[in-house]
Amino acid sequence: MEGANHRRPDLLTLLSPTAPHGLNVVRLRRQIEAQTPEVMALSDTNMGDPLTGLTKVPDLMVIAEEATDDTAKVVNSRDVLMVVEVAPRTNSLTDIRDKLHDYPRMGVPLYVVVDPRKDKKAVTVHSDPSERPDGTRYRKKVPYAFGDTVTAGRWTLDTTTLKSYPADW
Repeated sequence: MEGANHRRPDLLTLLSPTAPHGLNVVRLRRQIEAQTPEVMALSDTNMGDPLTGLTKVPDLMVIAEEATDDTAKVVNSRDVLMVVEVAPRTNSLTDIRDKLHDYPRMGVPLYVVVDPRKDKKAVTVHSDPSERPDGTRYRKKVPYAFGDTVTAGRWTLDTTTLKSYPADW
């Protein structure tokens, strides 16, 4: 019987961020901070919502520097201006779909999904969260292809530098 601390290398590889994933996050962060020096674009940082109790760790979240609290355990999601997620290299997009449901409930006004998988190569901007009979949802969804100039709120994102996952993955 395997011990509780035994790690499966195949599972760890499957869930670990890849170089293209990390490079895409960094390239987007640099663009966002260059356009708006008064914000911070944080990677892999806990974000929590005091109203719903939900906690997430987005690939990238944008927050006004003046709204940061370096004594808090988590960033208040109600202070977040935009979240960017880069889809994993596997076909398991459950996390991305769950966040599409949770982020508007957490008060995140913009949710950008970058999908670098070889059969997709797309960016989708979700915005305008509002209350509906099925809960708070994003009302607007604007799709873009890699190579397009993406408008996400006050940001313009150049996707020509984004990398797709290799074809043999």
